[in-house]
Amino acid sequence: MDIAYIPSPSRGVLEIGPVPLRAYAFCIILGVVVAVWLGSKRWVARGGGKHTVGDIAVWAVPFGLVGGRLYHVITDHQLYFAEGKNPWNAFKIWEGGLGIWGAIALGAVGAWIGARRRGVPLPAYADAIAPGIALAQALGRWGNWFNQELYGRETTLPWGLEITKTLPGGETVTTIHHPTFLYESLWCVGVAALVIWADKRFTLGHGRVFALYVAAYTVGRFWTEWLRIDDAHHILGLRLNDWVAIFVFLGAVAYLVIVGKKHPGREDPASIDPMADADERAAAVPADRAAGEAGGGSDKKLAGKSDESGGKPGEEQGGKSGGKAQDALAEKLDKLEKDARNPA
Repeated sequence: MDIAYIPSPSRGVLEIGPVPLRAYAFCIILGVVVAVWLGSKRWVARGGGKHTVGDIAVWAVPFGLVGGRLYHVITDHQLYFAEGKNPWNAFKIWEGGLGIWGAIALGAVGAWIGARRRGVPLPAYADAIAPGIALAQALGRWGNWFNQELYGRETTLPWGLEITKTLPGGETVTTIHHPTFLYESLWCVGVAALVIWADKRFTLGHGRVFALYVAAYTVGRFWTEWLRIDDAHHILGLRLNDWVAIFVFLGAVAYLVIVGKKHPGREDPASIDPMADADERAAAVPADRAAGEAGGGSDKKLAGKSDESGGKPGEEQGGKSGGKAQDALAEKLDKLEKDARNPA
């Protein structure tokens, strides 16, 4: 069954002249693009402006990248600050190492700043972007495949992942492992589908769509994290990220229940984006301008005709008719005056 094993890429960098194209970074960028695209479609469907998601993402994405890297460096500090390690490697984000917990936490701070500047309620924005984040994670996990990292225990399953290792003595060996990157990627696609379905089926709002995404993701993350064999801190026999997944899951479920009772249903579309009307007006300007240019010639002709018929000629006609009336009145007055002087 070796023919069915998943091969690992021989390298994760494509050199184009002096510019290195790193697969890990490409997967992250592609994920961001998909998340913003899907989030924008969902936001507009809820009654928001088409540029709102992108405007807020300008704040959320950089904050998320910094948060993801900080979480990884803090929780795996031995990889960078232990004896014999180079601390400057902590800045080499292209070599892998983004913690989703830190990315979501600090990314939420950036989204809050962007939403506040735009006048948008953060829970509504989070609901729109939630399935896009799940798809972004699904794409981002393929960066781990290119880097040959974060794989699971050894396995004999036909879909095992081939990993080439260099032993301390210099010997190169190939072993077969659980493709946890693939497991989590497929799980995230399923989470996105679940969230979209549940949102339509139950008309979720006020942050409950995002909470459902978080709860569903943590279930799969607990399982894939349990399979992984990379270095990690353990507490009571469980990896640190497993404990984080448990607590985040409980928090998400509590949010779903509490907010579901306080705010059933979804937000009023007119209340989620005060800039939506401005976006629509801006989009309508080119159409109005084109219509104005198309009708400009006929308007000018009509104006010219108006000038010709109702301008000076009209005034002359009005003057002539007015003069005749005055002459007739004057003649009648003269006749009356003569009759008064010479009575019969």
